[in-house]
Amino acid sequence: MNNILEKFKSFILEKDHPCIMAQSVFKMDDVIFHQYDTLGTVETAEKMYDHIRQYLQEYSFESNAFKTFLAIFPHLKINSEKEFETLLWQQLRQIHEIDEQPWDNSVSSDPTSKDFSFSIAGHAFYLVGMHPGSSRKARQAPCPGIAFNLHWQFDKLREMGTYDTIRDKIRQNDIQLQGSINPEVKDFGIMSEAKQYSGRKVEENWKCPFNHS
Repeated sequence: MNNILEKFKSFILEKDHPCIMAQSVFKMDDVIFHQYDTLGTVETAEKMYDHIRQYLQEYSFESNAFKTFLAIFPHLKINSEKEFETLLWQQLRQIHEIDEQPWDNSVSSDPTSKDFSFSIAGHAFYLVGMHPGSSRKARQAPCPGIAFNLHWQFDKLREMGTYDTIRDKIRQNDIQLQGSINPEVKDFGIMSEAKQYSGRKVEENWKCPFNHS
């Protein structure tokens, strides 16, 4: 596992990755890695849910130090962006089915809502899907992975008065890297973030393959 972790660190820290928050957590070793054999299976859902609950139990919400939960799939071969998107949402549905905690009431459970965010164990997360075949350079990770970032972290940045500065710097870096920002990326509360999770530029009539129940 050490080899793939070093590759991920290199991808973030040595390849001009635009997200300065990602660079920060990698530099500070504040990334909680877990490796899984498959994506989109009940077995992985059960393992991932337990690992995320443990991550939340150990998270210091009194601190300004942020930690990212990163699920990686070193042996998974992805043939297209749509395939990755399908597997990602399949995995999220399976996690939701075993999640006994209520949806985080600070966000919407309706994926068509501009206030939607995915909730696990009672906490809202912003997800960043990555794989080598992504059309976005910032998401062309050395192997498929999903970063789970607590929405609480973004709220904390707003409280600290640094959110807008960090957001603008990330978008500026993305333009320098690829010539444009991800067309699906919008601020929370403007458009459903469900469109952003896989990293694929979705169709205008795209419907999220997840329904809260």
